[in-house]
Amino acid sequence: MGRGRSGKVLLNTEQRQKLEAISHNGYASAKKILHAQVLLMCDEGEGATKKWTDEQISLALKLHRNTVGRIRKRFLELGEEPALNRSQRLTPPVPSKVDGYIEAQIIALCCSEPPAGQAHWSLRLLTKEIQKRNIITEISRETVRSILKKINYARGKHKGFVSRNAT
Repeated sequence: MGRGRSGKVLLNTEQRQKLEAISHNGYASAKKILHAQVLLMCDEGEGATKKWTDEQISLALKLHRNTVGRIRKRFLELGEEPALNRSQRLTPPVPSKVDGYIEAQIIALCCSEPPAGQAHWSLRLLTKEIQKRNIITEISRETVRSILKKINYARGKHKGFVSRNAT
């Protein structure tokens, strides 16, 4: 019938109040509220109203029994915060195609003179020129825009150098 409990969750009064506040306020993320409810139901301390089994908790909260066990295990091993919050990814799911070298080339191109007949570089012109010069094979206007936004480049306002946006 599955693994047994890995340990007892014993919440002190302060922890219990914090978890109750999270589960009742409605302002936290849905996962955080759910994890707080699981920990409150797993509590076997003095303030606990009822002793719940993993099966009962999973049925009441519509979770899998293993999820309840993982939340309890994370609380016992790592503490309250890791049990409530999801862990941040160290690397993005899709690595960026644009590195610092390519960014520098794009910025240099943007600081150069625009093509004949143009007052300044538009995103569309920049994108076409980047692909024409083989700086990168495929790039969207949004990527170019975000690169320029990162350095606060004001297209068309200052020619030949990068500066802060003038408002």
